[in-house]
Amino acid sequence: MTVITNHKINNKALRSKKIQSKKNEYTFENVKQRQTFIEKQSNTTLYNLCNHQQYTDAQKLSGSIENFIGYTQIPTGIAGPIQINGTQAKGEFHIPLATTEGALVASYHRGAKATKLSGGISVACVNEGVQRCPLFGFESLQKALAFTNWIEQVEGNFAFITQAHTKHGQLNKTSFQIEGNQVILTFEYLTGDAAGQNMVTICTDAICKYIVNNSPIKPQFWYIESNYSGDKKATAQSLTNVRGKKVIAECVVKSEVLASVLKTTAQAVAQYWRASTMATIQSGSIGTQGHFANGLAALFLATGQDVACVSEAAVGITRMEIRNQKNLYVSVTAPNLIVGTVGGGTKFATQNECLSIMDCVGAGKAKKFAEICGALLLCGELSIAAAITEGHFTSAHQNLGR
Repeated sequence: MTVITNHKINNKALRSKKIQSKKNEYTFENVKQRQTFIEKQSNTTLYNLCNHQQYTDAQKLSGSIENFIGYTQIPTGIAGPIQINGTQAKGEFHIPLATTEGALVASYHRGAKATKLSGGISVACVNEGVQRCPLFGFESLQKALAFTNWIEQVEGNFAFITQAHTKHGQLNKTSFQIEGNQVILTFEYLTGDAAGQNMVTICTDAICKYIVNNSPIKPQFWYIESNYSGDKKATAQSLTNVRGKKVIAECVVKSEVLASVLKTTAQAVAQYWRASTMATIQSGSIGTQGHFANGLAALFLATGQDVACVSEAAVGITRMEIRNQKNLYVSVTAPNLIVGTVGGGTKFATQNECLSIMDCVGAGKAKKFAEICGALLLCGELSIAAAITEGHFTSAHQNLGR
Protein backbone atom coordinates (compact mmCIF):
# COMPACT_ATOMS: atom_id res chain seq x y z
CA MET A 1 0.00 0.00 0.00
CA THR A 2 1.35 3.43 -0.96
CA VAL A 3 1.16 6.05 1.76
CA ILE A 4 0.78 9.59 0.43
CA THR A 5 3.28 11.42 2.56
CA ASN A 6 3.92 15.14 2.43
CA HIS A 7 7.19 14.41 0.63
CA LYS A 8 5.45 12.41 -2.10
CA ILE A 9 2.79 15.06 -2.55
CA ASN A 10 5.51 17.65 -3.02
CA ASN A 11 7.14 15.49 -5.68
CA LYS A 12 3.87 15.38 -7.62
CA ALA A 13 3.27 19.11 -7.29
CA LEU A 14 0.21 18.37 -5.19
CA ARG A 15 1.28 19.99 -1.98
CA SER A 16 0.72 23.74 -1.95
CA LYS A 17 3.66 26.02 -1.17
CA LYS A 18 1.39 27.54 1.46
CA ILE A 19 1.57 24.38 3.52
CA GLN A 20 4.01 25.40 6.19
CA SER A 21 2.46 23.67 9.18
CA LYS A 22 0.22 20.84 10.26
CA LYS A 23 -2.62 23.34 10.58
CA ASN A 24 -2.46 24.26 6.89
CA GLU A 25 -2.81 20.62 5.91
CA TYR A 26 -6.57 20.89 6.40
CA THR A 27 -7.28 24.01 4.32
CA PHE A 28 -9.85 23.62 1.53
CA GLU A 29 -7.23 24.23 -1.16
CA ASN A 30 -4.87 21.51 0.04
CA VAL A 31 -7.63 18.98 0.67
CA LYS A 32 -8.91 19.62 -2.86
CA GLN A 33 -5.44 18.94 -4.27
CA ARG A 34 -5.36 15.55 -2.57
CA GLN A 35 -8.87 14.71 -3.75
CA THR A 36 -7.97 15.55 -7.36
CA PHE A 37 -4.79 13.49 -7.14
CA ILE A 38 -6.64 10.41 -5.87
CA GLU A 39 -9.41 10.76 -8.48
CA LYS A 40 -6.86 10.89 -11.29
CA GLN A 41 -4.73 8.07 -9.93
CA SER A 42 -7.69 5.74 -9.35
CA ASN A 43 -9.84 6.88 -12.29
CA THR A 44 -12.70 7.24 -9.83
CA THR A 45 -15.05 10.15 -9.25
CA LEU A 46 -15.29 10.56 -5.48
CA TYR A 47 -18.62 12.39 -5.49
CA ASN A 48 -19.79 11.18 -2.07
CA LEU A 49 -16.45 10.72 -0.35
CA CYS A 50 -15.45 14.27 -1.23
CA ASN A 51 -18.83 15.93 -0.74
CA HIS A 52 -17.90 19.55 -0.05
CA GLN A 53 -21.10 20.15 1.88
CA GLN A 54 -19.58 17.97 4.62
CA TYR A 55 -16.39 19.99 4.71
CA THR A 56 -17.00 22.25 7.68
CA ASP A 57 -14.89 23.22 10.67
CA ALA A 58 -11.90 21.52 9.11
CA GLN A 59 -9.49 22.35 11.91
CA LYS A 60 -11.19 19.71 14.06
CA LEU A 61 -9.42 17.23 11.79
CA SER A 62 -6.05 18.07 13.32
CA GLY A 63 -4.96 15.24 15.58
CA SER A 64 -7.42 12.79 14.02
CA ILE A 65 -6.39 12.23 10.39
CA GLU A 66 -3.53 12.74 7.95
CA ASN A 67 -3.73 13.22 4.16
CA PHE A 68 -7.44 13.95 4.53
CA ILE A 69 -9.66 13.69 1.41
CA GLY A 70 -13.20 13.18 2.72
CA TYR A 71 -15.63 11.36 4.97
CA THR A 72 -16.83 7.75 4.88
CA GLN A 73 -20.55 7.51 5.56
CA ILE A 74 -22.02 4.69 7.66
CA PRO A 75 -25.79 4.28 8.13
CA THR A 76 -26.88 5.00 11.69
CA GLY A 77 -29.99 3.60 13.36
CA ILE A 78 -31.60 3.87 16.78
CA ALA A 79 -32.19 1.02 19.24
CA GLY A 80 -34.35 1.44 22.30
CA PRO A 81 -35.26 3.05 24.50
CA ILE A 82 -33.31 1.00 27.00
CA GLN A 83 -34.46 1.40 30.58
CA ILE A 84 -31.27 1.72 32.65
CA ASN A 85 -31.12 1.73 36.43
CA GLY A 86 -27.45 2.56 36.85
CA THR A 87 -25.25 4.39 39.28
CA GLN A 88 -24.57 7.06 36.63
CA ALA A 89 -27.00 6.27 33.80
CA LYS A 90 -30.58 6.54 35.00
CA GLY A 91 -33.70 6.56 32.82
CA GLU A 92 -34.58 5.67 29.24
CA PHE A 93 -31.93 5.96 26.53
CA HIS A 94 -32.15 5.75 22.75
CA ILE A 95 -28.90 4.27 21.45
CA PRO A 96 -27.37 5.32 18.09
CA LEU A 97 -25.72 2.42 16.23
CA ALA A 98 -23.69 2.88 13.04
CA THR A 99 -23.54 -0.32 11.00
CA THR A 100 -24.00 -1.89 7.58
CA GLU A 101 -25.10 -5.23 9.07
CA GLY A 102 -28.81 -5.79 8.54
CA ALA A 103 -30.71 -7.17 11.58
CA LEU A 104 -28.19 -5.78 14.08
CA VAL A 105 -30.15 -2.71 15.18
CA ALA A 106 -33.40 -4.71 15.17
CA SER A 107 -31.86 -7.33 17.46
CA TYR A 108 -30.63 -4.79 20.02
CA HIS A 109 -33.97 -2.99 19.79
CA ARG A 110 -35.77 -6.24 20.62
CA GLY A 111 -33.51 -6.84 23.61
CA ALA A 112 -34.16 -3.28 24.77
CA LYS A 113 -37.91 -3.84 24.61
CA ALA A 114 -37.72 -7.09 26.56
CA THR A 115 -35.58 -5.64 29.33
CA LYS A 116 -37.67 -2.47 29.57
CA LEU A 117 -40.87 -4.49 30.01
CA SER A 118 -39.08 -6.44 32.74
CA GLY A 119 -38.22 -3.35 34.80
CA GLY A 120 -34.97 -2.30 33.19
CA ILE A 121 -31.29 -3.12 33.49
CA SER A 122 -29.27 -2.57 36.67
CA VAL A 123 -25.72 -1.54 35.82
CA ALA A 124 -22.64 -0.19 37.57
CA CYS A 125 -19.15 0.94 36.62
CA VAL A 126 -17.16 -0.87 39.30
CA ASN A 127 -13.53 -0.17 38.37
CA GLU A 128 -11.38 1.82 35.97
CA GLY A 129 -7.78 2.12 34.84
CA VAL A 130 -5.73 2.43 31.65
CA GLN A 131 -2.25 0.90 31.50
CA ARG A 132 0.98 1.53 29.67
CA CYS A 133 3.68 -1.10 30.15
CA PRO A 134 7.26 -0.17 29.17
CA LEU A 135 9.99 -2.80 29.07
CA PHE A 136 13.58 -2.43 30.29
CA GLY A 137 16.31 -4.90 29.32
CA PHE A 138 19.45 -5.55 31.40
CA GLU A 139 22.65 -7.53 31.16
CA SER A 140 21.63 -9.96 33.91
CA LEU A 141 18.88 -10.99 36.30
CA GLN A 142 20.92 -9.49 39.15
CA LYS A 143 20.80 -6.07 37.54
CA ALA A 144 17.11 -6.43 36.74
CA LEU A 145 16.40 -7.16 40.42
CA ALA A 146 18.51 -4.21 41.54
CA PHE A 147 16.57 -2.02 39.12
CA THR A 148 13.21 -3.07 40.58
CA ASN A 149 14.50 -2.37 44.10
CA TRP A 150 15.42 1.15 42.99
CA ILE A 151 12.02 1.61 41.32
CA GLU A 152 10.31 0.81 44.63
CA GLN A 153 12.38 3.50 46.33
CA VAL A 154 11.53 6.29 43.85
CA GLU A 155 8.05 5.42 42.62
CA GLY A 156 6.60 8.18 44.78
CA ASN A 157 8.05 10.65 42.26
CA PHE A 158 6.08 9.18 39.36
CA ALA A 159 2.79 10.79 40.41
CA PHE A 160 4.39 14.25 40.35
CA ILE A 161 5.80 13.61 36.87
CA THR A 162 2.34 12.58 35.72
CA GLN A 163 0.78 15.75 37.13
CA ALA A 164 3.26 17.82 35.15
CA HIS A 165 2.06 16.28 31.87
CA THR A 166 -1.74 16.06 32.24
CA LYS A 167 -4.45 18.10 33.91
CA HIS A 168 -7.09 15.40 33.63
CA GLY A 169 -5.42 12.10 34.55
CA GLN A 170 -3.55 10.69 37.49
CA LEU A 171 -1.25 7.76 38.15
CA ASN A 172 -3.16 5.19 40.15
CA LYS A 173 -0.57 2.49 40.78
CA THR A 174 2.70 0.98 39.62
CA SER A 175 3.72 -2.68 39.47
CA PHE A 176 6.33 -4.79 37.71
CA GLN A 177 6.80 -8.17 36.08
CA ILE A 178 10.24 -9.81 35.71
CA GLU A 179 11.05 -12.30 32.97
CA GLY A 180 14.70 -13.36 32.75
CA ASN A 181 16.79 -10.21 32.60
CA GLN A 182 13.90 -8.01 31.45
CA VAL A 183 11.51 -5.93 33.55
CA ILE A 184 8.03 -4.81 32.52
CA LEU A 185 6.72 -1.87 34.50
CA THR A 186 2.95 -1.36 34.52
CA PHE A 187 1.71 2.17 35.05
CA GLU A 188 -2.03 2.31 35.59
CA TYR A 189 -3.79 5.65 35.26
CA LEU A 190 -7.19 7.17 35.87
CA THR A 191 -7.98 9.13 32.70
CA GLY A 192 -11.10 11.06 33.69
CA ASP A 193 -13.60 11.45 30.85
CA ALA A 194 -11.08 10.72 28.09
CA ALA A 195 -10.40 7.27 26.69
CA GLY A 196 -6.83 8.16 27.58
CA GLN A 197 -4.46 6.16 25.37
CA ASN A 198 -2.48 9.23 24.28
CA MET A 199 -2.53 10.62 27.80
CA VAL A 200 -1.02 7.51 29.36
CA THR A 201 1.60 7.23 26.62
CA ILE A 202 2.82 10.80 27.10
CA CYS A 203 2.94 10.49 30.88
CA THR A 204 4.68 7.12 30.78
CA ASP A 205 7.27 8.41 28.35
CA ALA A 206 8.11 11.22 30.77
CA ILE A 207 8.43 8.75 33.66
CA CYS A 208 10.63 6.44 31.59
CA LYS A 209 12.98 9.27 30.69
CA TYR A 210 13.24 10.16 34.37
CA ILE A 211 14.05 6.52 35.13
CA VAL A 212 16.71 6.23 32.43
CA ASN A 213 18.35 9.50 33.44
CA ASN A 214 18.40 8.78 37.18
CA SER A 215 18.59 5.01 37.67
CA PRO A 216 21.98 3.81 38.96
CA ILE A 217 21.35 0.59 37.02
CA LYS A 218 21.24 1.58 33.36
CA PRO A 219 19.12 -0.56 31.02
CA GLN A 220 20.71 -1.79 27.83
CA PHE A 221 17.50 -0.88 26.01
CA TRP A 222 13.93 0.14 26.74
CA TYR A 223 10.61 0.46 24.89
CA ILE A 224 7.61 2.64 25.71
CA GLU A 225 5.26 -0.36 25.30
CA SER A 226 6.22 -3.98 25.87
CA ASN A 227 2.97 -5.34 24.35
CA TYR A 228 1.89 -6.39 27.85
CA SER A 229 -0.80 -3.78 28.48
CA GLY A 230 -3.46 -5.40 26.32
CA ASP A 231 -3.75 -2.36 24.07
CA LYS A 232 -5.75 -3.31 20.94
CA LYS A 233 -5.81 -7.02 21.72
CA ALA A 234 -7.71 -9.63 23.72
CA THR A 235 -5.73 -10.97 26.68
CA ALA A 236 -6.41 -13.22 29.66
CA GLN A 237 -5.10 -10.44 31.91
CA SER A 238 -7.73 -8.02 30.65
CA LEU A 239 -10.50 -10.49 31.49
CA THR A 240 -9.60 -10.66 35.18
CA ASN A 241 -8.47 -7.05 35.69
CA VAL A 242 -9.59 -3.81 34.05
CA ARG A 243 -8.62 -1.82 30.99
CA GLY A 244 -10.65 1.33 30.62
CA LYS A 245 -13.84 0.92 32.62
CA LYS A 246 -15.22 -2.31 34.06
CA VAL A 247 -19.01 -2.47 33.87
CA ILE A 248 -21.44 -5.11 35.14
CA ALA A 249 -25.08 -5.18 34.06
CA GLU A 250 -27.95 -7.49 35.01
CA CYS A 251 -31.66 -7.98 34.40
CA VAL A 252 -34.31 -10.54 35.37
CA VAL A 253 -36.46 -11.01 32.28
CA LYS A 254 -40.04 -11.95 33.11
CA SER A 255 -41.50 -15.17 31.75
CA GLU A 256 -44.40 -13.37 30.05
CA VAL A 257 -41.94 -11.04 28.29
CA LEU A 258 -39.84 -13.99 27.19
CA ALA A 259 -42.95 -15.46 25.63
CA SER A 260 -44.42 -12.33 24.03
CA VAL A 261 -41.30 -10.48 22.86
CA LEU A 262 -38.62 -13.15 22.47
CA LYS A 263 -40.89 -16.16 21.71
CA THR A 264 -39.02 -18.41 24.12
CA THR A 265 -38.75 -19.62 27.73
CA ALA A 266 -36.19 -19.27 30.49
CA GLN A 267 -35.52 -23.02 30.41
CA ALA A 268 -34.81 -23.01 26.69
CA VAL A 269 -32.47 -20.00 26.77
CA ALA A 270 -30.61 -21.26 29.87
CA GLN A 271 -30.05 -24.60 28.15
CA TYR A 272 -28.64 -22.85 25.09
CA TRP A 273 -26.41 -20.70 27.28
CA ARG A 274 -24.93 -23.79 29.00
CA ALA A 275 -24.31 -25.55 25.69
CA SER A 276 -22.80 -22.47 24.03
CA THR A 277 -20.57 -21.77 27.04
CA MET A 278 -19.13 -25.28 26.87
CA ALA A 279 -18.48 -24.78 23.16
CA THR A 280 -16.82 -21.43 23.84
CA ILE A 281 -14.49 -23.07 26.38
CA GLN A 282 -13.51 -25.69 23.82
CA SER A 283 -12.75 -22.98 21.25
CA GLY A 284 -10.18 -21.40 23.59
CA SER A 285 -11.98 -18.07 23.70
CA ILE A 286 -10.95 -15.49 26.29
CA GLY A 287 -14.22 -14.92 28.10
CA THR A 288 -17.61 -16.37 27.24
CA GLN A 289 -20.03 -14.11 25.40
CA GLY A 290 -22.09 -14.15 22.24
CA HIS A 291 -21.30 -11.02 20.26
CA PHE A 292 -20.09 -8.09 22.36
CA ALA A 293 -18.17 -6.82 19.32
CA ASN A 294 -21.33 -6.20 17.27
CA GLY A 295 -22.91 -3.65 19.57
CA LEU A 296 -19.64 -2.07 20.66
CA ALA A 297 -18.35 -1.53 17.11
CA ALA A 298 -21.64 0.07 16.05
CA LEU A 299 -21.82 2.31 19.12
CA PHE A 300 -18.12 3.21 18.95
CA LEU A 301 -18.45 4.24 15.29
CA ALA A 302 -21.51 6.35 16.00
CA THR A 303 -19.96 8.18 18.96
CA GLY A 304 -16.36 8.78 17.91
CA GLN A 305 -14.63 6.15 20.03
CA ASP A 306 -11.42 4.38 18.99
CA VAL A 307 -13.04 1.49 17.12
CA ALA A 308 -9.86 -0.61 17.26
CA CYS A 309 -10.38 -0.84 21.03
CA VAL A 310 -13.20 -3.28 20.35
CA SER A 311 -10.31 -5.80 20.30
CA GLU A 312 -10.11 -5.67 24.09
CA ALA A 313 -13.56 -4.27 24.86
CA ALA A 314 -15.25 -7.36 23.41
CA VAL A 315 -13.62 -9.56 26.07
CA GLY A 316 -16.16 -10.38 28.75
CA ILE A 317 -18.61 -12.81 30.31
CA THR A 318 -22.33 -13.40 29.79
CA ARG A 319 -24.32 -15.48 32.26
CA MET A 320 -27.90 -16.73 31.96
CA GLU A 321 -29.82 -18.81 34.50
CA ILE A 322 -33.37 -19.63 35.56
CA ARG A 323 -34.95 -17.63 38.38
CA ASN A 324 -38.09 -18.72 40.27
CA GLN A 325 -38.53 -21.60 37.81
CA LYS A 326 -39.82 -19.31 35.04
CA ASN A 327 -37.86 -16.04 34.76
CA LEU A 328 -34.43 -15.57 33.18
CA TYR A 329 -31.52 -13.89 34.96
CA VAL A 330 -29.04 -12.32 32.52
CA SER A 331 -25.76 -10.60 33.39
CA VAL A 332 -22.84 -9.26 31.40
CA THR A 333 -19.41 -8.32 32.72
CA ALA A 334 -17.35 -6.07 30.44
CA PRO A 335 -13.98 -5.27 32.07
CA ASN A 336 -12.34 -3.40 29.17
CA LEU A 337 -14.50 -0.55 27.96
CA ILE A 338 -12.04 2.01 26.58
CA VAL A 339 -14.47 4.89 26.11
CA GLY A 340 -14.50 8.65 26.47
CA THR A 341 -16.85 11.60 26.16
CA VAL A 342 -14.13 14.19 25.52
CA GLY A 343 -11.26 14.22 23.04
CA GLY A 344 -10.57 11.99 20.09
CA GLY A 345 -13.41 11.49 17.64
CA THR A 346 -16.06 12.83 20.01
CA LYS A 347 -15.43 16.35 18.66
CA PHE A 348 -16.87 15.66 15.20
CA ALA A 349 -20.38 16.81 14.34
CA THR A 350 -22.30 13.55 13.89
CA GLN A 351 -20.42 11.77 16.66
CA ASN A 352 -21.09 14.63 19.05
CA GLU A 353 -24.77 14.57 18.12
CA CYS A 354 -24.96 10.82 18.76
CA LEU A 355 -23.42 11.33 22.21
CA SER A 356 -25.89 14.15 22.79
CA ILE A 357 -28.82 11.80 22.10
CA MET A 358 -27.75 9.95 25.26
CA ASP A 359 -26.76 13.12 27.18
CA CYS A 360 -23.14 11.96 27.16
CA VAL A 361 -21.29 14.98 25.79
CA GLY A 362 -18.33 16.41 27.67
CA ALA A 363 -16.90 16.23 31.15
CA GLY A 364 -18.48 14.10 33.85
CA LYS A 365 -20.17 11.73 31.41
CA ALA A 366 -17.69 8.90 30.70
CA LYS A 367 -18.87 6.53 33.44
CA LYS A 368 -22.46 7.15 32.40
CA PHE A 369 -21.57 6.29 28.81
CA ALA A 370 -19.75 3.15 29.95
CA GLU A 371 -22.85 2.01 31.83
CA ILE A 372 -24.94 2.58 28.70
CA CYS A 373 -22.45 0.39 26.80
CA GLY A 374 -22.94 -2.38 29.36
CA ALA A 375 -26.72 -2.19 29.15
CA LEU A 376 -26.56 -2.32 25.35
CA LEU A 377 -24.40 -5.44 25.51
CA LEU A 378 -26.94 -7.19 27.73
CA CYS A 379 -29.74 -6.39 25.25
CA GLY A 380 -27.73 -7.89 22.43
CA GLU A 381 -26.76 -11.03 24.35
CA LEU A 382 -30.38 -11.67 25.36
CA SER A 383 -31.75 -11.15 21.87
CA ILE A 384 -29.24 -13.31 20.01
CA ALA A 385 -29.51 -16.14 22.56
CA ALA A 386 -33.30 -16.20 22.19
CA ALA A 387 -33.06 -16.08 18.40
CA ILE A 388 -30.64 -19.01 18.19
CA THR A 389 -32.57 -20.96 20.84
CA GLU A 390 -35.82 -20.81 18.88
CA GLY A 391 -34.33 -21.13 15.40
CA HIS A 392 -35.05 -17.51 14.39
CA PHE A 393 -31.46 -16.43 13.85
CA THR A 394 -31.21 -17.45 10.19
CA SER A 395 -34.66 -16.16 9.19
CA ALA A 396 -33.94 -12.79 10.80
CA HIS A 397 -30.85 -12.35 8.66
CA GLN A 398 -32.67 -13.58 5.59
CA ASN A 399 -35.42 -11.02 6.10
CA LEU A 400 -33.35 -8.05 7.32
CA GLY A 401 -29.78 -8.73 6.24
CA ARG A 402 -30.15 -9.24 2.50
